[in-house]
Amino acid sequence: MAYDILLQAVLVPIALSPVGYLAGRRFGSRGTLFAFAVLLYSTILLLIAALTANSSATGAYAETYTWFPFTISASNLLGSIGHFGLYVDGISMPFALTIYILCTAVSLYSVPYMKHRIFEQEGVSVETHNASSSGQVQLLEQQTASTERSDKSSNETDKTKEPNLENARTNTRFGLYIALLMLYSAGMVGTVLSTNLIELYFFFEFMLIPSYFLIAEFGYGARGRISLMYLLWTHVGALLMLLGFLAIGTASLQQSFIFLHTPGVPPTDVITAISGSYLPWIVFAIVVGLFVKLAAFGLHIWLPYAHGEAPTPISALLSPAMIGIGGYIIIRMFTIILPSAYHEVNLGIAVWGVVTMFYGGIMALAQDDIKRLLAYSSVSQMGYIIFGIATATELGVGGSVFQFVSHGTGKAILFMVAGLIIVQAGGLRSIKKMGGLSQKLPITAVCAAVGFLAILGFPETNGFQSEWLIFGGGFQLATAPGPYQNYWIILAILAVISTIVTASYCLWTMARVFFGKLPSELNNVHEGSAYMLGPMIFLAILTVVLGVFPGFIDGPLFHTLSSMYSSVLKALPVPIS
Repeated sequence: MAYDILLQAVLVPIALSPVGYLAGRRFGSRGTLFAFAVLLYSTILLLIAALTANSSATGAYAETYTWFPFTISASNLLGSIGHFGLYVDGISMPFALTIYILCTAVSLYSVPYMKHRIFEQEGVSVETHNASSSGQVQLLEQQTASTERSDKSSNETDKTKEPNLENARTNTRFGLYIALLMLYSAGMVGTVLSTNLIELYFFFEFMLIPSYFLIAEFGYGARGRISLMYLLWTHVGALLMLLGFLAIGTASLQQSFIFLHTPGVPPTDVITAISGSYLPWIVFAIVVGLFVKLAAFGLHIWLPYAHGEAPTPISALLSPAMIGIGGYIIIRMFTIILPSAYHEVNLGIAVWGVVTMFYGGIMALAQDDIKRLLAYSSVSQMGYIIFGIATATELGVGGSVFQFVSHGTGKAILFMVAGLIIVQAGGLRSIKKMGGLSQKLPITAVCAAVGFLAILGFPETNGFQSEWLIFGGGFQLATAPGPYQNYWIILAILAVISTIVTASYCLWTMARVFFGKLPSELNNVHEGSAYMLGPMIFLAILTVVLGVFPGFIDGPLFHTLSSMYSSVLKALPVPIS
């Protein structure tokens, strides 16, 4: 508290984003290392806060601040929104740490990838060839191809040294990317650390702006139209969520807009202060608004386009990190502010989650574009999170939180793998044109295997830990006496069956991309640089470590859930342990 470590963790990337822009303009692609350093610093601060929370009796760490000077905030209007703060406990910690770890890894991965992408946009193509055992590298600039010298033989020895094609224009683009990445990262973490509904909405919208420009400026295909669709869908969802927040804040003046108070002391149920006729509309606005962000079935239209056409480092954040934040907010809203309304909607939410599991998985099986396949896979994986939350049990909700972590590391690896193939194979994204790449990309193939195994929930990966918790929560309801017991039995069984679809597209994609005959067009493909392989290897190791030692997350998580369920959700007609 004395050092405001959470405030630093969120504000330092925001405050230094202009410096990141200048670093990009000055150093080009190497300026991305500045973003890496800043995000690594923020990640370390977050780890310190997490350790502080774990060592406290409440299992939480909080910082509280005033919105305005006392003379202003003392007014009835401005004072009603309360204070804002930043809060870490067993629930927010896995979300925030996963986001910053992924952002830090992506910033390093971005050095070669964004160099490839920006050169591509500026008309400079970088072609990598393995013409000989020495691994020659030949770079051609399309705009000056006609002026190449005829005496190439005299410069043969220079082919192994990459010429610097960066210029003022490309460096400006690097600077823009660095600044937007830092802002986007801080916006996501600020959302999951917020203690005030207005503060939460601010960060929720704040992360939308840089992500929109990242797609619009650096994306593929019809990036202008796709980024606008992404903006409209997610903004409308955010506005629906805001309407629900405003209704709660104005109908419950004794709670104002604060939804997390002192550590270990969550506010009481505010449902008694809300008119019965308004409550269904409030619940509808919040659920639908957040399900747009979660890309639940029917509200997912924007996701395959945005995630498929975004620059791949950003796809590695959009898909695993950003969309799952909607699940975090639902957990907070319906287990702290409106717990009594939880059991009225949880069965319908569970059905929605199971449908999302199957739909996303089946659509993934039908894709040939590797990035769109991974995008639809994310839709399916969000179904798991939705189903776990709907169980309203400690096991199910805890599994959903763990699913955010496992999907985060696994899917980030897979998007990085896709990006490496795009860079090394001249923009190749069609799976049917791949095959046998394990011969040329052995390290990448191993990382991809870890990522796919995590997504399908293979033992000894973090994906297994999350899925058995989610299914355990479903069967806990299925075996508990109640009016909807038969429905929960069916839903729990269907949820387990959906893993067959998940395993199908994971294993089939792995086989088609990395095994079989290597196409002749890919004979010159080779492994990416350490900038690309390093983050992938780190995330692969983390995926296995959290699968073997889940207590790093489970311990604080279930400490928080146990306290919360015993004090807030004890009136729910569902088992809580």
